[in-house]
Amino acid sequence: MAFKERTLLMDEDGLRRALTRIAHEILERNKGSDNLVLLGIQTRGYPLSLRLADKIRQIEDVAVPVSHLDITAYRDDREQLGSRPSNLTGIDFSLSGKKVVLVDDVLYTGRTARAAMDAVMDLGRAACIQLAVLVDRGHRELPIRPDFVGKNVPTSRREQIAVLLKETDDEDKVVLMEEE
Repeated sequence: MAFKERTLLMDEDGLRRALTRIAHEILERNKGSDNLVLLGIQTRGYPLSLRLADKIRQIEDVAVPVSHLDITAYRDDREQLGSRPSNLTGIDFSLSGKKVVLVDDVLYTGRTARAAMDAVMDLGRAACIQLAVLVDRGHRELPIRPDFVGKNVPTSRREQIAVLLKETDDEDKVVLMEEE
């Protein structure tokens, strides 16, 4: 199935503004950065979490812990191959009692977010788990709602959202793709 670019949803400046707003909302909801950690869901959630941590540092002058989260073993669309691995992240800090913000690029069905929550629960008892996404495109299959959203983009199932980041794709933009 091939897709072609149809509409530019966010350029580099729009992406920067969305992340700045999300960082402010995270700090507001959590009354600052105490006990806050960011976990970026691989692949594009991790660079977004690093950018959010940088924005929080600029606002609060505090470095919040950040790590990546590989949820491959928790996905429900893959055959389970025995027990789950114990090291899914580069986390070198405890999640117990922390306010964990999961960061991802696009929220669609909710299955990735559910898998990430399962992974976090296996890693420790967080005080709470929140979800920050750059784009929410709807079509949920699970009762999952993001706490922080950069942009809501209602889409059809024939459309895709492509988030391109300098860290992974050499440019910053979000585009709506359409089936050819």
